[in-house]
Amino acid sequence: MNGGKCFKIPSMDILTCVCNENYKGSRCEQYQLFSTARNDSGMIAAVVLIVLLILVVLAFIIYYIRKMLN
Repeated sequence: MNGGKCFKIPSMDILTCVCNENYKGSRCEQYQLFSTARNDSGMIAAVVLIVLLILVVLAFIIYYIRKMLN
């Protein structure tokens, strides 16, 4: 459907389709609208938390190394 190219894999006995841009589904039957607005706040928060965690661990490592050397 919708210009997709489908083929059957004999060993698996299933139909597989490669869809044109903006279409998805097992037989390219669903039109997919792409939104230009993105909400990356969750990803930004995760990256910030990981960086803070790394900095805290690094600070503890430096503290204990300096304590052991003195």
